[in-house]
Amino acid sequence: MFKKVYFVRTSENAKPPAYAHDGDKGADLYSIENVIISPGDRATINTGIRLGLPPGHAGFVVSRSGLASKHGISVLNSPGLIDTFYHGDIKVILHNSNHMPYTIEIGDRIAQLVIVQLNDFNFEDIVSSDTFETLFKSDRGVKGFGSSGK
Repeated sequence: MFKKVYFVRTSENAKPPAYAHDGDKGADLYSIENVIISPGDRATINTGIRLGLPPGHAGFVVSRSGLASKHGISVLNSPGLIDTFYHGDIKVILHNSNHMPYTIEIGDRIAQLVIVQLNDFNFEDIVSSDTFETLFKSDRGVKGFGSSGK
């Protein structure tokens, strides 16, 4: 069953988000501007799309695998979060990790949009570390980066 996500174009160059294939979960986002991203640099690219996400949903902007693998172009803050009540233009921060400049042109697919349903949470301060350890006992505990081996 499909849910509706309303959008409005803020530029005549804007294309609606679109799925490339039936069953895809990431909808392509398109550039409305021409930009050259120098090696090691980043650029914020406007899609000219404003979304009306359903309450309880968020959008995640992620890299396109082809751009990343073939050209070293990825979404810098991936995933970029679009909150339910953000209604401005969707912009994508792209980073060029390649040694060559990369040109984005109007209409190019620059990222993908994944929409997910999320719960709302309240944060509650337990105050005591002992109480926390009792409630959330685990084998991993506070072991962090690299603690599970290679």
